[in-house]
Amino acid sequence: MMTTETLLAFIAATALFAYMPGPALLYTAAQTIARGHRAGFMAAAGIHLGCYAHVFAAAFGLSAVFSAVPTLYLALKLVGGVYLVFLGVQMIRTRVAAAPVPNLPQKSAKRAFVDSILVEILNPKVAVFFIAFLPQFVTPDAGLPIWAQFLILGTIVNCAFTSADIITVLFASEVKKRLTKTSRFQSLTRWLGGSLLVGLGLKLATDRA
Repeated sequence: MMTTETLLAFIAATALFAYMPGPALLYTAAQTIARGHRAGFMAAAGIHLGCYAHVFAAAFGLSAVFSAVPTLYLALKLVGGVYLVFLGVQMIRTRVAAAPVPNLPQKSAKRAFVDSILVEILNPKVAVFFIAFLPQFVTPDAGLPIWAQFLILGTIVNCAFTSADIITVLFASEVKKRLTKTSRFQSLTRWLGGSLLVGLGLKLATDRA
């Protein structure tokens, strides 16, 4: 489906997005700290399930567009590459303010599950991410249909995000402490992650093969 070089780039970028400290991990940590480990796991499950709405939307929506207008493939790759560069620059420039994880009202684990599904489905940034990220690694002339490639890649990305959420649930207190109190760690991860995103975005945007 993709070359070894592209596959390694996909794995690296997916891991970067999944494990880079940010609002998504803080959300899972907040659910765990406020409502317990069971609610944290249920929240992670809800986010995972809700994310498939964006995976399916990208798979069938974008594949239909590519089939109807093949030239949009290169255009979307270019726009997506530019967007990744933008994310990288923003990651480098943005400072995460030190603040405690917000106190959440006591609710059941079931409510945490339902809330997390809705939060994920209604998050426009997730939709934009999949629209910009997945087309970079889809090969129109591969043996698999475009929609199948989107589903496979999207599922891999979603599972990577969920693994990060699960780790956050297991080590919520430690993750919270590191994210909110260690400014040097924040600065290092911002520069490293941002630089990788800028480089990846530039490479993918200029690679027309």
